[in-house]
Amino acid sequence: MKGLVREYLVFWQEVWRAYHTTGAILPSSRALGRALARYVGRQKNAQWILEVGPGTGAVTRWILTRMRPEDRLDLVEINERFVAQLQQRFMAEAPFDRFQAQVRIFHTPVQQMPETQPYDLVISGLPLNNFQVSEVQAILQKMTALLRPGGVLSFFEYMGIRRLRGLVAGRADRQRLQGIERMFRELFQRAEIRRDWVWLNVPPAWVHHLQPVANPSGAFTPSL
Repeated sequence: MKGLVREYLVFWQEVWRAYHTTGAILPSSRALGRALARYVGRQKNAQWILEVGPGTGAVTRWILTRMRPEDRLDLVEINERFVAQLQQRFMAEAPFDRFQAQVRIFHTPVQQMPETQPYDLVISGLPLNNFQVSEVQAILQKMTALLRPGGVLSFFEYMGIRRLRGLVAGRADRQRLQGIERMFRELFQRAEIRRDWVWLNVPPAWVHHLQPVANPSGAFTPSL
């Protein structure tokens, strides 16, 4: 209980300080965590997993419940307070501490992650709808580049968020959201293998599971 209270406290403090990169009002629910971790532990061989934007570890907890002793998990987080919280949890809090030897934490933007380790799964909690179109494109390209062939990229977005925000947004922000919409639509048509509807979350969310195919012509470039 103490760890959960600290998780929520740190999360809410960072929501007020850095909402642009936090992008939520509550940590991900159990249902959302389970959906994002759907493909963890599903292959015969050991899995290398990358979680992008783990925050305080709400989804990380569900990834760990499905990991096997031979699996490995890397976490990449840009927020230094979230990094410190994650480090503390893996040092002293159950069940995180049991996986300490299987986990590495990187304090850096995902765009700067080295591509030396191909991942079987990339699970993202980034609030992509908060970013500029060029940022979303760069993030998606990088996460795809980090996947090994046949790997799965899983990420979530709140249901109808672009449409709702577009109703109250100014012209520039509507154009930004429309650019993201076009990019996602193209990506989902080519690569989505499953979509989970998660109603037990605040707000409700979709989880997109993709098997992207490398495209040197710039697959994530929207037609603005």
